[in-house]
Amino acid sequence: MSNLIALPRILRVGADSLNDLPAVLADLGSRRPLIVTDQFLTSTGAVARIAGALSAAGVDCSVFDRVIPDPTTDSLQPAAETVRADGCDAVIGFGGGSSLDTAKAVALLATTDRPMRDFKAPTSTDQPLLPLIAIPTTAGSGSEATRFTVITDSETGEKMLCPGLAFLPTAAIIDFKLTMSMPPRLTADTGIDALTHAVEAYVSVKSNPFSDGFALTAISTIGSCLRRVYADGSDEDAREQMMLAATQAGIAFSNSSVALVHGLSRPLGAHFHISHGLSNAMLFPTVAEYSLPGALSRYADCARAYGVAGDKDSDEVASRLFLDELKHLNHDLGVPSPRELGIEPERWSALLPTMAEQALASGSPQNNPVVPSTDEICEIYRRVY
Repeated sequence: MSNLIALPRILRVGADSLNDLPAVLADLGSRRPLIVTDQFLTSTGAVARIAGALSAAGVDCSVFDRVIPDPTTDSLQPAAETVRADGCDAVIGFGGGSSLDTAKAVALLATTDRPMRDFKAPTSTDQPLLPLIAIPTTAGSGSEATRFTVITDSETGEKMLCPGLAFLPTAAIIDFKLTMSMPPRLTADTGIDALTHAVEAYVSVKSNPFSDGFALTAISTIGSCLRRVYADGSDEDAREQMMLAATQAGIAFSNSSVALVHGLSRPLGAHFHISHGLSNAMLFPTVAEYSLPGALSRYADCARAYGVAGDKDSDEVASRLFLDELKHLNHDLGVPSPRELGIEPERWSALLPTMAEQALASGSPQNNPVVPSTDEICEIYRRVY
């Protein structure tokens, strides 16, 4: 059986690679890009610096800086209208996962009158869209290298997974210096997000030798660097390694798949506005324990790559050591439970059937080594709470 492998056409990786943006746009033939970002990055002056560098290179850009956390179908429309009104010929996503997800969706919506819900899974969208350049400022989502975007339907509240080659960036710029100011909480959440991507890609029923190599490399790097960078955000070596690991994990799951953690995570973002990385972190240990019987040797491989088990440890011992480490990691990085976050138990319980239904509808749980029923998903949510 063959596997479809897809990567950005251009990857610029390393310190100060942001300076390569004018050259990347020239390679793509763009003279009028739209920068899609958030107001925080505008307030820091980062967007103005990029616009200034582009202007010096003879490139006239527009800016849309109203990206919101967990972007919605309503939030996309003004950006798509800006593309059309300003005659933009490319889209630059600059920021965290929400900015990159928004940019991906906008690059598509600018070329069609169809609503975003037409593109949610299981539909796979491969049609061409505007050239898309992804510039992440966090080390976690891996969106710069994936063929997915996640958008919440403003009418239904559903957090939609939209897959297909249409959402794979044409180019990505991976500059770890953009992550140096990330605070500890964001560093922790995005780091565990990247670890979740790598592990789920490796244990997924869609795993393959190409994705496996990227997944195990990312797991190894995160195991040695995440606590370091959480403790000391100025550690440039750890920042650089985490940035590369996040991209490698993105490549891994884009060419394999995510699984049950992500299926359960999206409803938490939609209903409780918990950030994606944090909701993944909350779920990861419990979901891994549930999934372990279906992929014992694969979880054991993850343990050895991470560094908590050795070659002499049996798969049973290694996989249990990995589960213990996931729990310790959440404790050490201060990951709260939904209860500790202040979510009321009555509301949590009332939404369980809806969240379970939405999780299964996303398609991600079907990639898990053990595929749960609706009742089993509700029980996992109860244990996580």
